[in-house]
Amino acid sequence: MKAAFLPDRGVVKVSGEDARDFLNGLVTSDVTLVRPTLGRFGALLTPQGKITIDFLITEAPAGHGGGFLLDTPRALAKGLADKLGFYKLRAKVAVENLSDSADPANSLGVMAVWDGEPAVKPDLTFADPRHPALGWRILVPEQLAAKVAGLIGADLVDSTAYEAHRIACGVPRGGLDFMYGDAFPHETNMDRLHGVDFDKGCYVGQEVVSRMQHRGTARTRTVQVILDGPAPEAGTPVVAGDKPVGTMGSAANGTGLALIRTDRAVDALDAGTPLTSGGLALRIADPDALRSGPKQTVA
Repeated sequence: MKAAFLPDRGVVKVSGEDARDFLNGLVTSDVTLVRPTLGRFGALLTPQGKITIDFLITEAPAGHGGGFLLDTPRALAKGLADKLGFYKLRAKVAVENLSDSADPANSLGVMAVWDGEPAVKPDLTFADPRHPALGWRILVPEQLAAKVAGLIGADLVDSTAYEAHRIACGVPRGGLDFMYGDAFPHETNMDRLHGVDFDKGCYVGQEVVSRMQHRGTARTRTVQVILDGPAPEAGTPVVAGDKPVGTMGSAANGTGLALIRTDRAVDALDAGTPLTSGGLALRIADPDALRSGPKQTVA
């Protein structure tokens, strides 16, 4: 079993008697289902339905003060806290960015654990809801990472090992595989990664996302690609001949992720036209998935 502290992840806390309803009215996942040790994947969208920030969310047990903890990109944690503060109006809610406390012992970070089940589960542990193979998340101060890894029976490895594992699982990362403010949830497979609940009530951007789901209008998807040589830089266009097909994302160990226009990729496959990015060859890992309809999953 492996564990890695993820320096690019931070934690935002939302607490107060209105916290659950407050969050449930804003984000794509059903926060009424969140409990201590149970996490959900979700995002805050623009009114036009595009992702401004995504996160994993769990509930803190009473011994840790209760409230909800959002595992989110650290560089965007302050912005998320500020945006939630803007939305709260008169709601009885407090929002804190726990990523950058003046006292390191009070700062919370994120540890990922995979390839096994922890021998013990510290209080702020929950299964990653996006994909079973992604394993577990543990919210912990960075200075305790080595101690916690030993406690749960895991080998502490570098965060690059987790990045390779994430890519192998086909799970995109915001800011690398797609740009915040420029992608719809369907384009980043949030509907397939249990990040959107289509049966819950309204939230910011809900109308657009629901329309895409029910009309099946999502033409761009994040897909796994196989690289037979060096990996193109993230952000490099993917082309079929001279026709744009998508954009390359992250890659490791011969596997990558790319944001692909599925209809154009299918046309290229049918015509036998190879795909390249930055002059480097790549192949769609599962061509049949490009032709399949959306899977019906909920957060």
